[in-house]
Order: sequence, then C-alpha cells, then structure tokens
Amino acid sequence: MKYHVLSWSLWALAAVLPALMTRNPLYLVIVLLAVSLSYVQRERRDGAPWRVFLRAGLFFWALTIPFNALFVHAGDRVIFSLPQQWPLIGGPITVEAVVYGLVSGLALFTVLLVFTTYNAQVSHHELLRYTPGFLYQAGLVTSISITFVPQMLSSAQEIREAQAVRGHRFRKLRDMLPLFVPLLTTGLERAVQLAESMESRGFGGNLAPISWRQELVRRLATVLGLISLSAGLFLSAYFREESGFGWALAVTGAVMLLLVFGAQGSRVQRSRYGRPRWDGADTLVAIASGVVIAVFAGIKGLAPMELVYYPYPPFSLTPGFNPLLGGVLLLLALPAIVREAVSVRTSASPPGPGVTRVAGAER
Repeated sequence: MKYHVLSWSLWALAAVLPALMTRNPLYLVIVLLAVSLSYVQRERRDGAPWRVFLRAGLFFWALTIPFNALFVHAGDRVIFSLPQQWPLIGGPITVEAVVYGLVSGLALFTVLLVFTTYNAQVSHHELLRYTPGFLYQAGLVTSISITFVPQMLSSAQEIREAQAVRGHRFRKLRDMLPLFVPLLTTGLERAVQLAESMESRGFGGNLAPISWRQELVRRLATVLGLISLSAGLFLSAYFREESGFGWALAVTGAVMLLLVFGAQGSRVQRSRYGRPRWDGADTLVAIASGVVIAVFAGIKGLAPMELVYYPYPPFSLTPGFNPLLGGVLLLLALPAIVREAVSVRTSASPPGPGVTRVAGAER
C-alpha cells in the first residue's frame, strides 16, 4: 500500500520534532527504531541509498563526541587532562562531556535518518503538487535539488559496476578518473533533458496576466507587509512591558503578506489529471502524528523539564524516562505496522476469479 504525501509529511514533522526538542537518549532511541522500521517497510525500493546516508550519519555522530569533549571542560568525572596552555582544547576531558557529545550526535543521526526515510517514501512529483502557487518555482527547484544526490549516487554505482565489468579496478585516486568523467557527462545530459522537457511543457509561462497597476499594488503591499512584520517583532522584543502594539503590528503584516501570496498564487494556472487517494490508513497515520506533535508541544510548554537531559552537574548523568512520552513515540511506528498488517491480510486473502497465484505472485 502507498500512503498519501500529506500523511507522510505530517509523520516526518512528528518524527523530527522530538529529535530537535530533547537530548534524552531513551526517547531518541525509540524514535530511531520507529524510523528504521518505517524505512524497512517502505513502498518504493528506489529511494535514497540507506548505506550512504547511514555512513554519513555515523561519521557526523562520531565527530560530535571528540568535538564536545575537547571544547567543553565541565563535569566531575575526569578521564584525563590536556595541558592548560593548549588553546581551546586545554583542560580536563570529562565523562559528562563525552556523554553529551554522544547524545547530541544521536539527535543529529536521528534527524538525518528521518529525512532519509521521508525522501525514500515520498514521491517528489506528488509533493510538488502541494506546493503553494506563489512558490511553485521554488518548489520545483527544491524538488530537483532533493533528487540530485540520490540520482548522482545511483549513477555513480552504475558507472562503477560497468567499469568493473570492463576490468577496471579502483585502487587509488588516479583510478577514479573513469568514474568522474562519465558521471559529469551523465549529469549534464540529465540537466539538458530536464530543461528541454520544462520548455516543452511551457514552464514559466503559465501566469495569468495582470495590469501594471495591480502589479504595483502587490509590490507595495509586499513591502508594507514586510516592514510591518519586522517592526512589530522588533517592538515586541525590545518593549516587552508594552508588547501589545508590536504583536498587533506583526500580525497585521503577516496577514497582509498572506493576502499578497494568495493573490499571487491565484495567477498560477495548473493542470491536474488526478488526485492521490486518501485512505483510512492515512487517517490513522495523520491522527498518530498529530498526537505526537500535540503531546510534545504541550510538554514543552507546560513541563519543559520532562524533555531536558543535561549530564553536567548538578544534574544526573542517568537520563529520566516518562512512560507516557515513550508510549506516544511508539506511534511513529504505526505506518510500518499498518502496512505490514495490510500486506499480510492481502497475501492471506483468497484470489479472485480469473486470478492464479504462482509462487506468491498474482497473474
């Protein structure tokens, strides 16, 4: 089964929010396991290369540990000490600094795997359809840039296998020339093909015409909205005792910008040939993601210490754990569980008339 792009987007937001809000390793491990399970049960098998992003995440994770240990000289449990005359890194290397670097790297690793799973699950063409009208050009550029790295890695793997079949062996840096030249040629060919396909479809010329007066009004409204929003935020930040006027001015500027963006988006002429189907499974995933977002947002506002993990004194090195938050985070594994249940039910159902099953397949 295939989930809707909006349900996956809401799931990605719910998965990345805990990784950004807490450094508690117990919660991060739960999110990491749920995300990994969702990637294993993915629908498309041509997603982002898991091994490449996994190695990159492990590299940055391993980098944060010595970085934090060398530059943060705090804590009671000293492992060893560097000479004090050494700039920046001189001083005691503590267990607390190593542990905090470890959990910070775990949070970074979790965020990277969330976006890797999201990239593998979501069709960028469908995601582009839900880009607001006034951002359709930026949405297209973003969609192309997101798919650039997976396509480049896939092309590099294909070229490397082709060169290996011809007897070429990659032993040192000079041997990489037969890989880089075809990779550069392939990238240029894809860029030319993309430009020709965009030109043939009339990209850039699908805006409804307006008069110069309307264009002038929209530009003036955009400038006034930006000035009002900036001035309102400035006044509310520096005059907190009387911040009501500042917030009112900021809200006025935001509403003005939204109106301008809506009017600009109405000029975009789009052709829609069909809408993706929203199933009951998408509703379950959306509800579960909304529960995770609401619970963590509420905890952050009402009891923020529940999410804090700080191993340095006077706090404890052992992380706390709230079973309620842990159970809520398990909802992130719901897409994989529902997909597995649907696949089991589909494989167990008897074939319909005229359908013959051969070795687990239907024909």
